[in-house]
Amino acid sequence: MNQSAFLKVEGLAKSYAPTNPQIPNVFEGVDFEINKGEFVAIIGHSGCGKSTILNILAGLEEATEGYVIMNGREVKGASLDRGVVFQSHALMPWMSALKNVEFGVRSRWPDKTAEQVREHAMGYLDMVGLSKAAHKKPFELSGGMKQRVGIARAFAIQPQMLLLDEPFGALDALTRGTIQEELLQIVQATGQTVFMITHDVDEAILLADRVLLMSQGPRACIAETVPVTLPRTRTRASMHHDPDFYPLRNHLVDFLVNRASQPKVAAVQTINANVVNF
Repeated sequence: MNQSAFLKVEGLAKSYAPTNPQIPNVFEGVDFEINKGEFVAIIGHSGCGKSTILNILAGLEEATEGYVIMNGREVKGASLDRGVVFQSHALMPWMSALKNVEFGVRSRWPDKTAEQVREHAMGYLDMVGLSKAAHKKPFELSGGMKQRVGIARAFAIQPQMLLLDEPFGALDALTRGTIQEELLQIVQATGQTVFMITHDVDEAILLADRVLLMSQGPRACIAETVPVTLPRTRTRASMHHDPDFYPLRNHLVDFLVNRASQPKVAAVQTINANVVNF
């Protein structure tokens, strides 16, 4: 493990029946690290424990074994140092978009005046292009707009790390593509550290610096760590023209289709190699 890594995950395992040895762990032996300002995506089949790993990073669940260290401190419980955006927008329906963002800001900085809170929140709504919808309630917003509010709320508390659990999974393709590129621009502008779950291979290639591939559960693990070699200036329109795109995409798809269900022994051998070369 790189001792200077911003986030270190070591020996992570999760069982929902730890006293029953006949029921296997959902995942086990999960090791990875994330550097400050790095965007890491994780891909795997449903049931392999991706969301559980994210919840452990967020402090919303406890691991059965192993630990998570962020910025030199073990993660224990939820904290405003970690902002979370779920597939469901999780907005408070009785509050306007602005009030939803202000709620997080007040939690982070209780000594700010009402005007300071409003100014801070409006700045982040403007960042996601929603300043004109600030006073609308969630039922008046489209699905994409709701997710923008969720992203603004997460960024507004200025977390040390952003955790994204398939935040665009319920959106139509056009809206999804637009918000993906907006998120990429915001992350690059802020230097935010991000851990993201996705089922979309193209989304992972567009957004991430590295992709973690999980084997199928039970006893799932990180089978491969794949660097994204395309230039960071890539866009949805341009990345398909890069000569590295299709070999990288084919490698990720081949894993999901043909290799994710291989025995753990094979996966461990891949972990030792750590990086895939194309």
